[in-house]
Amino acid sequence: MTRLTRDFGDTMQRDAVPAVSSDVVFASSRFPNYRIGANNQIIETKDDPKVLSMKEVVARETAQLLEQHNRLSVRDLASKFEKGLAAAAKLSEEVEALAVQLTQREGELIQEKAEVKKLANFLKQASEDAKKLVDEERAFARAEIEDARAAVQRVEEALQEHERMSQASGKQDQEQLMREVQEARRIKMLHQPSKVMDMEHELRALRSQLAEKTRQYLRLQKELTRTKKGGENVPHLYELEGNETLGSYLQIQPCSDNAPEVSKCSIQWYRVSSDGAKKELISGATKSVYAPEPFDVGRILQVDIISESEHVTLSTAGPIDPAAGLGTYVEALVRKHDTEFNVVVTQMNGSHHPTESIHVLHVGKMRIKLCKGKTTIAKEYYSSSMQLCGVRGGGNAAAQALFWQPKQGHSFVLAFESERERNAAIMLARRFAFDCNIMLAGPDDRAPLGT
Repeated sequence: MTRLTRDFGDTMQRDAVPAVSSDVVFASSRFPNYRIGANNQIIETKDDPKVLSMKEVVARETAQLLEQHNRLSVRDLASKFEKGLAAAAKLSEEVEALAVQLTQREGELIQEKAEVKKLANFLKQASEDAKKLVDEERAFARAEIEDARAAVQRVEEALQEHERMSQASGKQDQEQLMREVQEARRIKMLHQPSKVMDMEHELRALRSQLAEKTRQYLRLQKELTRTKKGGENVPHLYELEGNETLGSYLQIQPCSDNAPEVSKCSIQWYRVSSDGAKKELISGATKSVYAPEPFDVGRILQVDIISESEHVTLSTAGPIDPAAGLGTYVEALVRKHDTEFNVVVTQMNGSHHPTESIHVLHVGKMRIKLCKGKTTIAKEYYSSSMQLCGVRGGGNAAAQALFWQPKQGHSFVLAFESERERNAAIMLARRFAFDCNIMLAGPDDRAPLGT
């Protein structure tokens, strides 16, 4: 038997291959199929009618891919629907729980509203009584003044008539009439200041009575809070003294002989949201005295007292109340381009400042400036490095002092003439800084806890 081999290399070398022209037109869009027949002959096979063209194959593959994509899309939609249904069920449960909490909170708010309404009615009645008393005294004073004016007018008319009748013989009568005039004027001057002074004394007495009622109300509210929390079974070592309003100060006072000394305890103050959800550490507030500042309004103040054997937590009976009339006062100052406050520099860069000379703090729409006479001590535009807040500690004078850091490494503690001026300066500066897209606060006030 003869063995056949295909040596295409030798064939290609022996036979010359003609070149193919570039403008050849093929009869078919694909290569033909060949097979080797007898005697090594290459025979072209005819196209199988069942073999698909390239275009048909691409179309069929495209259709299959689209069908598979549609099946995957439906499956994804079903999966997303199931996830959405589960999320909706979870949301419904959370809404129901929130509704229960809101119902409980509504009951507490109704009770608090009743207490506040009772106190408001008492204050309203006291205000009405004071107003009525003032109106009565004012009417009485006006009547007395009118009578005095009429007496003076009659005396003056009589004096003129007497002068026309006789100047020689009327000297004695004139002196008498002058005495009457002086007496009438004395009566007039006597009634005006005395009534005003009486009204001022009565208003002061009413204010002191209202302050005493407020202190009693806060004390009773604290006792009620301790009773609700079961505080009767826990040793009562410390308590917070002071009005829970802006412009006052709170102080930790021991109320038991077994209480460790406050000076030997570790103290830290916090501000807590009214619903108790957020708790923010007040950086630097580690003294037994703390004066609320405008950031504390509407929030509950809490303090931790830690000793070797005890860990006591105290809190205010409710949120810190705003100072009466302070908002209106600040709104009036906002209309000015620059507001001046008389201050005394007590500390500079953390060190005690020995001089107690009067300085002027200028709070403007774009910057804050501290001057002594014509000399500028510090001037800085509102920026993210500036800090401003109430002094966190410092005894009874803390309610009248603030901490100001114009820039890094440069700080002041300034004492104002009153609590109202200090809080107005803080609120005004923060209002202007906010208009410049700057949040003006104290150290670490931008990092609340529990969020």
